[in-house]
Amino acid sequence: MLTYASFAPVYTEQSVGIPEQEPEMFKKILVANRGEIAMRIIRACRELNIATAAIYAEADSTGIYVKKADEAYVVGPGPVKGFLDGRQIVDLALRIGADAIHPGYGFLSENAEFAGRCHAAGITFIGPSPDAITLMGSKVKARELAESVGVPIVPGTNGGVSDATAALAFANKVGYPVIIKASAGGGGRGLRVVRSDAELHENMEVASREAQAAFGDGSVFLEKYIERPHHIEFQILADRHGHIIHLGERDCSIQRRHQKLIEIAPSLILTPRLRKEMGEAAITIARAVNYDNAGTVEFLLDQEGRFYFIEMNPRLQVEHTVTEQITAIDIVRNQISIAAGKPLDIDQEEVTLQGHAIQCRINAEDPKNNFLPSTGTVTAYLSPGGIGVRIDGAVYKDYTVPPYYDALLAKLTVRGRTWEETVSRMRRSLEEYVLRGVKTTIPFMKTIMQDQDFLAGRFDTSYLETHPDLFTYDEFEQPEDLVVAISAAIAAYEGL
Repeated sequence: MLTYASFAPVYTEQSVGIPEQEPEMFKKILVANRGEIAMRIIRACRELNIATAAIYAEADSTGIYVKKADEAYVVGPGPVKGFLDGRQIVDLALRIGADAIHPGYGFLSENAEFAGRCHAAGITFIGPSPDAITLMGSKVKARELAESVGVPIVPGTNGGVSDATAALAFANKVGYPVIIKASAGGGGRGLRVVRSDAELHENMEVASREAQAAFGDGSVFLEKYIERPHHIEFQILADRHGHIIHLGERDCSIQRRHQKLIEIAPSLILTPRLRKEMGEAAITIARAVNYDNAGTVEFLLDQEGRFYFIEMNPRLQVEHTVTEQITAIDIVRNQISIAAGKPLDIDQEEVTLQGHAIQCRINAEDPKNNFLPSTGTVTAYLSPGGIGVRIDGAVYKDYTVPPYYDALLAKLTVRGRTWEETVSRMRRSLEEYVLRGVKTTIPFMKTIMQDQDFLAGRFDTSYLETHPDLFTYDEFEQPEDLVVAISAAIAAYEGL
């Protein structure tokens, strides 16, 4: 078994009389992920003149990211296990001469054993240390750390809860509702909100089983459930020389089943004073864990303006694009530079938030059918464009949406000078977006962009639950579809 303490980076002052040498940039990075995030990393590497190697399963053999990488290697067995086989990936990196591995998000990005395996093999893991991943991977330990450095936390149990008696005692002390949480992992798995003793009995075992299946750890803990909060997260960048900054916040309150759908930056409700206070709290937590690389510190903000730390994600986030759009800071490029040992070249005072940005997750899901995943072949594809419009994706016409992975197809991010301009630009972009052959979240997102409460900034984590009318949208065929249908009919008629 690997021990992680020996892999922790050692930071020392420059020795007297020994000139400091500029760290060398990587020559080749193996991208241990797929789809749109693999493309995002490959693009950053190309700008840095770094060669890339992609890995893929047979189901992804025609993927755009496979074609865009300098090299590509099939991993197996099956469509998923190869991406989770840390030993195979590190062995491949050694064989092809890659000096670093970027895990993206998901898969092995928060796996401390994998990060340790990379370090032991002399390969740089582009992410935080195994110790930081281990600590932040446990919500219980992360809560304890936050409390120890004076950052507010939601009232919760001291450590994991293994029996209903202890759970009931806590619930009766703080009052319902309470939330059952998996100690390991995230993404909404292992979460249950309960409002009575009966519901608590019923859901304790269910949450534990779900956590065990998702993360290999069935331990759970309880917190007081904050009603209708905003989910606010701060983007952190930290180098290996003790320099830590934040890049402002993202509001990720619009969620379904505790999984994010729309992210905006900056928040519409944070005052400059509260932004400063929460940003400093995020940096305090990062410094306490000796954090380096990119990370995200997540908070709940209640109706009275009180904030509470909930977790830290020791990796790149799906929604990093909105932060990049309002700061003009390339987070992935900085990840790579930090991992190479270079110091951050930007101070906190230089971080300015300009305008607004919105990201919509274009998922292969049917919102009208409880967001049921949709698979099939993309029969038509046309992405939007114009000023302030960004697409991060790996989908194209004739692309087959596989059933094995997350439903995310692309991320549509727009930026504007004002909130009103940004919303109208997103609405226009969604109207331009053509993606046929599978059910997607595009028409649902269009409906949200026209909702008066969304336009006025009146939303929190209960937004979808309190706006059931959003799910009654019409799925009219766009003009492009009509043209295609008429053309096909004419061709068929003339061929008779």
